[in-house]
Amino acid sequence: MLIATNERGHVVKRATKPAIGTMLANLRRGNAHMVVERVDGERSGDWYIQVLLRENNTYQLEYRDGVAEQHFQTMTVSQEKVLTALLGWAAGKQGWQDGFMWNNIGEQFSSSNDAAPESTDGTERAARPGVT
Repeated sequence: MLIATNERGHVVKRATKPAIGTMLANLRRGNAHMVVERVDGERSGDWYIQVLLRENNTYQLEYRDGVAEQHFQTMTVSQEKVLTALLGWAAGKQGWQDGFMWNNIGEQFSSSNDAAPESTDGTERAARPGVT
């Protein structure tokens, strides 16, 4: 199941393409962050993609594949590319990461803060209800 959450705490369970697109389009000051999480009882770890609209109108895009060592980040000015990445990740499409230069930032996260990792800009990823 996909769960999308924005900075204001709005949660969409079973997030669809239109819901993810609307949430991205509504990013602005005071609501500049969103997370799409894959919740699967058979998979351990944290599986998510998140977006931060920075003050300079660039998008900081990050994803995590289960463990801290698999946490990657990139930047872009293109909302269209961010939407394509979000939807590709959500659908589990091969190659959704293509078109970006990803940096592995996993070393910035220790096992002590795996439950609620911070982005490199110091913002904590949005937590869904029941997850700290």
